[in-house]
Amino acid sequence: MIALLGIDCSTNPKKTGLALGELQGNVVQILRCATGTRTNTPAEIAISWLADYEEALIAIDAPLGWPKKLGQCLSDHKAGFRVQSEANQLFRRVTDVEIKGRLGKQPLEVGANLIARTAVSALSFLDQIRRDTGRRIPLAWEPKEEERWRAIEVYPAATRIGHGALDKGGSLVGLEVLLDCTSVQGDLSCKDIVDAVVCTIAAADFLSGKAAPPLDKEAALVEGWIWAPQTVH
Repeated sequence: MIALLGIDCSTNPKKTGLALGELQGNVVQILRCATGTRTNTPAEIAISWLADYEEALIAIDAPLGWPKKLGQCLSDHKAGFRVQSEANQLFRRVTDVEIKGRLGKQPLEVGANLIARTAVSALSFLDQIRRDTGRRIPLAWEPKEEERWRAIEVYPAATRIGHGALDKGGSLVGLEVLLDCTSVQGDLSCKDIVDAVVCTIAAADFLSGKAAPPLDKEAALVEGWIWAPQTVH
């Protein structure tokens, strides 16, 4: 059985939601949920939950890369001189533009918003799991690949919209048919945990081939890619 681990990332461990699920047919059965603490970090919780799984997909709600153009421009930029690119090219990734065009929702710009700090926290989270488990945990690009533990970037708002559900953080309205929460251990009243649960749905979409792949794989390898439904259901 493959573990579906949803992570609603934050720079604050207490605001980082985690949800562990398994795909049973077309339904994600949620088994455990929690938020991190100062003494029990999100990475430590994730490691303990995944310990018995040979296969895992970690679905992270945070950007996992920066716009390619931003890095290219800033590497040669000198203070006081014009930046040689338009703002949207610097601050928006290819996947951000694609999500807006396909699902009508604009993701936060990792190049221009405080979400950049969350991105750094997410990458540190992944790094800690890699170091403590010895797993490589590469980003996944196909539903079936040789690596047993993998990670993807997701966006709960896009997953909700893609399934025709209510576009509201902390809500499962419209997603009930996709979930089985009858055996969950933890508090599902927490907004951060609920968004982590939606991340597990995004993971299931990826494994089921329902999420749109990048058209520009080269750009996605640098910038990251948000895995969300192909169209609004």
